[in-house]
Amino acid sequence: MLPLVPQRGDYDLNPGTRPEPRRELAPAAVLLPIVARSEPTVLFTERTAHLSRHAGQVSFPGGRASPEDLSLVETALRETKEETGIAASYVTVAGFLDPYETGTGYAILPVVGLLAEGFVLMPEPNEVAEVFEVPLAFLLDPKNRERHSREWQGRQRSYYAYTYAGHYIWGATAAILSGFAERLGAA
Repeated sequence: MLPLVPQRGDYDLNPGTRPEPRRELAPAAVLLPIVARSEPTVLFTERTAHLSRHAGQVSFPGGRASPEDLSLVETALRETKEETGIAASYVTVAGFLDPYETGTGYAILPVVGLLAEGFVLMPEPNEVAEVFEVPLAFLLDPKNRERHSREWQGRQRSYYAYTYAGHYIWGATAAILSGFAERLGAA
């Protein structure tokens, strides 16, 4: 796999916090799964509270590339199956968003996929506390995207966030959604 060169990232809203020199980033991929319903939705996972990294956070299915993965698309589909039980046969890859750099050292390829109805959820209980959907129209409406900030590692850090039905979607996941909305001309 060729290394990703992120065009977007956690430092977009916080340029003064980028570490120097630039570090090598671990390749990863997420699936931005758009569920093909009469009113399309986006599927998310909420991570379990006991995980050592990103515990309790809302995310897209996905994760770090494995040496066995032939591509980052394969990474996204494998991780989706492992985390949610959704088989790759239900996913039609529609395209990709700009690679995204996280503050935790990952270069993530967001893979946009259309998810056919009929899939069966079998969340991995050690990793996924909940799987839920949010209407795509809600996520594309700019008035639902907020800019928040908090202190992290002694510095004020800004990030995007969405709140829907008690779910707080923020950080890299919200920034990827923001990029998706921009790509569709809805930002």
